Amino acid sequence: MIKVRHLPPSLRPLLPVLLLLGVGTLSAAAPQVVDQGNPALRVEQLFSGLGVPWGMTFVAPSRLLVTERSGAARLLDLESGTVTVLRGLPKVWAEGQGGLLDVTTGPDFERDGWIYFTYSKPRDGGGATTLARARLDGDRLTDWQDLLVTDSATSSRQHFGSRIAFDLDGHVYFGVGDRGDRDAAQDRSNHQGTILRLDLDGTVPADNPFVADGTARGEIWSYGHRNPQGMAYDPEHRRLWSIEHGPRGGDEINLVEPGRNYGWPVISYGKEYWAPIAVGEGTSKPGMEQPRKVYIPSIAPGSLLLYRGDAFPGWRGNLMSGALKLRHLNRIVLSPDGEAIAEERLLEDLDERIRALAVGPEGYIYLSTDSGRILRLRPAS
Repeated sequence: MIKVRHLPPSLRPLLPVLLLLGVGTLSAAAPQVVDQGNPALRVEQLFSGLGVPWGMTFVAPSRLLVTERSGAARLLDLESGTVTVLRGLPKVWAEGQGGLLDVTTGPDFERDGWIYFTYSKPRDGGGATTLARARLDGDRLTDWQDLLVTDSATSSRQHFGSRIAFDLDGHVYFGVGDRGDRDAAQDRSNHQGTILRLDLDGTVPADNPFVADGTARGEIWSYGHRNPQGMAYDPEHRRLWSIEHGPRGGDEINLVEPGRNYGWPVISYGKEYWAPIAVGEGTSKPGMEQPRKVYIPSIAPGSLLLYRGDAFPGWRGNLMSGALKLRHLNRIVLSPDGEAIAEERLLEDLDERIRALAVGPEGYIYLSTDSGRILRLRPAS
């Protein structure tokens, strides 16, 4: 491990090399307070100088595992400010929106040590969204297992998905975007434009909705999604939530239920990029699900969590999403029956593309930004 407080001017030209070796421009011993204009909140910068930190998960109370889209993974020690580059990663197809994507500890992590990843795996000249798991041993990931290399490989550099969530019954969920092929999201013979459900070891659950359908992939839980880039499971109400990118307008929060068709590209609240023309046949159609919330214009959601911590008691049960295009932290208040009834946009003065979210053991919210920063949000008091 290498610990850095300040990078001398003589070493700044070597920053790209140092980053590959695991050295970032880190915060000092005391976190650096970041001005963000809200006196009720305190934002602290813990690390900077990373690549695009796509996913984050706590592997210990003060250790944060971070994936970077470029293909690197690092272990950040929040107490000492040290960074450790992890070895043992597979080759990733780091093109466009693809690369090393989400990471989260499994539901039995303290017992079995499994950490789950999604990444774009090189396949047929392109990339395929892949679910994998591994264990952490010091500075190395061991026992790497590709649980499902999805049938989504194209040469397109967009719409890979792909956040991970777990329910209470031993299942793992993850999303796959349409990979730029709109009509594929309505074709259940592939994995494009779907949310998938597997047992924790990668096998297909016998009660998945399309297991008995000889024309559909048995891993599919729901379909008709454009690019689901946030996912969160609510254990209290046993609900699976997703948030996905619309085209020009029409980002959606969906309550995901088995076997349902979420409409893309037949129905959408967005417009074409090339003209102010609605996508598809309209905003609704029998047999296709309606979102619980639509964003017009698009915020470009990068993540989703259901807050259940103690630091912000007024936010318990709220959905939180990082916004990439409109650069803020989006907070959604839900009614008991799962309707989106209020919205708040936080941290707009940061002017940062907020990518990943995680909740620490103290209930503080940790955020990553596409500029390579790791921030911590806590009450000002």
